[in-house]
Amino acid sequence: MKILHTVAELHAWRVQHDQVSFVPTMGNLHEGHLALIKLAQQHAPTVIVSIFVNPLQFGAGEDYTRYPRTLEADAAKLSAIGIDAIFAPSVEELYPQPQRYFITPPALANTLCGAYRPGHFEGVATVVMKLFQLVQPTIAVFGKKDYQQLTIIRGMVEDFAVPITIIAGETIRATDGLALSSRNGFLSPTERALAPALYQQLTRIQQALQDGERDYAQLQLNASNALIKQGWQVDYIAICDTQLNPANLETSSWMILGAARLETTRLIDNVMATS
Repeated sequence: MKILHTVAELHAWRVQHDQVSFVPTMGNLHEGHLALIKLAQQHAPTVIVSIFVNPLQFGAGEDYTRYPRTLEADAAKLSAIGIDAIFAPSVEELYPQPQRYFITPPALANTLCGAYRPGHFEGVATVVMKLFQLVQPTIAVFGKKDYQQLTIIRGMVEDFAVPITIIAGETIRATDGLALSSRNGFLSPTERALAPALYQQLTRIQQALQDGERDYAQLQLNASNALIKQGWQVDYIAICDTQLNPANLETSSWMILGAARLETTRLIDNVMATS
């Protein structure tokens, strides 16, 4: 396994390989990431993983400086499952000058998580497009846990006719239902015990929809209030269609999404329901 730190090293490695699967990450890898990487291994003979904490997608007061950077441990995990290469550039390498051109996502980027993290998805789309240009993969794998991100990346690839197939990986959960996330490591023991409640409230809505309930506003309010009573600060609980438009009475497949905070740690999750 090669660890590539510069664009020149990446280019020299890339010309030696034909079809390549790519999994972009910010590192601090857990079983959720490894599941995406194993999925990538099923779709191309060569897999490269990027590890880069992207400053463009963090707003003022967010956790950019404290986001865990664990390259040595990450490399050991990736080597153990047979990854071909890691691209782990510095900020100065990926942005040798302040970024002047940005990908501007559609209005979807200003809803749900985007309403609480202004500019976040612009930063995500910009770095992903830059990584796509550098890595030139045939396939890229993203997780369904970040469903809004996945939807925006799919749209970007479609609109710009980027010759990359986007594959979505299922959310990996702890035994109590908590979606695996690098930010889970910020939770205190007390907060960790409370953390599965977000998933529990989303699955309650899921069951209600499958049972025929259609009072979306009340379902969202009930879930939000239940979390608030347990000490959460709720950003949103939302019932949408699979394209993340607000659900209506004609909707037959729903995405139920939530974002909420336990003290300083923000968690997101989603589940799907079908009639």
